[in-house]
Order: sequence, then structure tokens, then C-alpha cells
Amino acid sequence: MKIQDVEYDARSDALVEHLRSRGLNGVVLFENAYVLYYTGFAFIPTERPAALVVNAAGERGMFVPRLEREHAQANATVQHVADYPEYPSEHHPMKALSRLLDEMGVRGSIGADDDGYPWILGYRGPTLTELTGTAPERVAAFVEDQMAIKSDAEVRLIRESAKWGNLAHVLLQRYTRVGLTETEVSRRASTEATLAMLDAIGPLYRAQSMFSDGAEAGYRGQIGRNAAIPHALANNIVFHEGDVLVTGAGAPVWGYHSELERTMVIGEPSAQQRELFDHMVALQDTAFEAMNPGARCSDVDRAVRAYYDEHGLWDYWKHHVGHAIGLRYHEGPFLDIGDDTELQPGMVFTVEPGLYAAGVGGFRHSDTVVVTDEGIEFLTYYPRDLESLTLPA
Repeated sequence: MKIQDVEYDARSDALVEHLRSRGLNGVVLFENAYVLYYTGFAFIPTERPAALVVNAAGERGMFVPRLEREHAQANATVQHVADYPEYPSEHHPMKALSRLLDEMGVRGSIGADDDGYPWILGYRGPTLTELTGTAPERVAAFVEDQMAIKSDAEVRLIRESAKWGNLAHVLLQRYTRVGLTETEVSRRASTEATLAMLDAIGPLYRAQSMFSDGAEAGYRGQIGRNAAIPHALANNIVFHEGDVLVTGAGAPVWGYHSELERTMVIGEPSAQQRELFDHMVALQDTAFEAMNPGARCSDVDRAVRAYYDEHGLWDYWKHHVGHAIGLRYHEGPFLDIGDDTELQPGMVFTVEPGLYAAGVGGFRHSDTVVVTDEGIEFLTYYPRDLESLTLPA
């Protein structure tokens, strides 16, 4: 089920080819998603700096704190693992990174995703420019472009994620009732879906995620009037008749994610709820129809914006159509008027135009789709019609 070593090698070979084309002697990558993409090593970034180093000969080396050494040796597809005692310690860890760069011949003109380890969780330290005497060339755009085109193996993992997110959502809908809270319903649905997943694929499963260890479904506080807040936070809200509910479900599978979101209503929908729901589905259909290989991301957003124009819906608009998804919940490119990236086969997107009415709620479905030679293929497959998503009061 997992990505095979030969694929990690091919990804790294493409990175090395880019380095050579730019006259660079190597690259330093700090972003943990980039490390996972090129080596299969998933770790939790903390104030202790960690990095992947790749030289122009194609050798890969991991730079980690002592507490991650055995973890990296067992899981990272690299030729070198260098560690340091602790941060901040008597000698700053970046001195150990400097030694690794020397050992791997990564000096002079080099690339990096950032000029030094990001200042997260209280970290402080020298930049790569200060460390090496030369400002690195930024390579994050190349890495992001490479990550945007998913391989068949990556799409299979995202499809598997969608399968278990679907089950979690089935249970979420089944258990949601007036008088219960989002916390108890979400916990029950997520736990049961995860146990079912483990029964089915057991030892094959790895989450490779710092946020979740199984299938999950919930509301994230998007209940009733709070559903009009696209990125609300879970708050143990009680369900009431008449509530509009916006859900979210998925499952990390070997680090890969899918996204399934649905709008549901408790009890008979009002006329306004029906109208907004129908427009929301039409907006999503408009986006699907615009997603053809060769079209631009901005074209998809323009098509959806034209629907807003035609039906006078701008008072209910709050965000763009969607985003790529894979090793991170949000990746580029974005289905946004400001992103002219061309849609290519292998790109995986969430498609989620929404409508948000203060005092009524939010209306948003999200489906995960992959761009194909002919158009798009759905990886999520939960019902989208109002009748299927109306809960008994």
C-alpha cells in the first residue's frame, strides 16, 4: 500500500536534475512534508531543527535531533543520518548541519526551501546564509510543482483515504440527533470507523500524520448559525431541530489525505435552506464542468464567479473554489482567480464553493477529484442531494 522506494528514488532524481540545471551543488529542505515526499520519513517538527540534504550526486542525508536518530535510520530512504544532542544545547544544532553539508559536498551555490530552519515553537538560530556565507536559491516552487502531479500510487492512497472517510461520514450522519453534542457524535463515528478500517486492512495501515491516527468525521463547530463560519472550531455544540450542519471527513493513509464535506439539515428544510442548498450544488457542478485538462485554475473560479453574478449570490461568498490536496490538507495550486496554473492529469483537488448566510448557516459540499485525460474522476462518492442529507428531527 505504501509508496515504494523506487518512487522515492525517482522523485529525488527529478530534484537532482533540477539542481544540476540551476548549477546548484545541493539542496536543504526543512519542510516536513517535503522530507516525507522524498524519503518516506514522517516526523513531528518541533523547536529541534531537522532537514533533508541532497547533493548533486543524488545522495540523500537526514539531519535530526538525537531523539529521532533511530526513527530516521529505520524509515528514511537516505544514505546518511546525522544527529545532534539537543536544542539549544551547548553547541547550536546548526553547527552539526554545517558539518553534514561539508561531508556531502553541499557548499557554494545551494538551494533550499527556506533560508534556515523556520522559527517554530520557540526555535532561534542562524540562517543558511549566515551558516554557509551564500544565500540559497529558493526551490520550494519546483518541489510544489512536482508534488502537484500525483503518481498512480499516490492516487490509490488518496482513494483509500476517501473510502474510510466515507464510512466515518455514514456513521456521523447515522448518529447525529437532536439533543446530542458534536463531540460525542464525532468521537463515536470516528472511533467506530477507525476500528472498522483496522479490521479490514490492519497491519497494512499507517497514518503517517501528526494530526490523526485513523478515520475521522465531525463538524468543527459548523452547526446552526455557526455553519456560516467556514473555518469554525469544534465547541461541543448541541444539535437542534432546524440546524444547518457542515461536516468534514477523511483519513490519513500513509500520509495522504482526502476531503469529504457535506451540508445536512435537521428536520424539514425551510424554503431559504432549500434555495441556498440548491445553489450550492449548482455552484459545485459548475466547477466540475470547468475542470478539464488544459484549463487554468483561474478558469474554474471564473466559471463559478459567473454563477454568483447571474444569481446575485455575492452576499454569501467567502472563499475560492478549492485547493490541491495530498500529503497536506491544503496544497497548491488553488482553484482561484489569481492562480493561472494549468490543470494537468494527476492533479488532485478539493472542490468546495460555498454559500454562507448569517443567521441561517453555511452551505458547502467538498469532494476530492483527480484530473484525468478526459476530465475529472471522483475519489469521494457520498450522496449530494438534500433528501439524502436531511436528518429526522
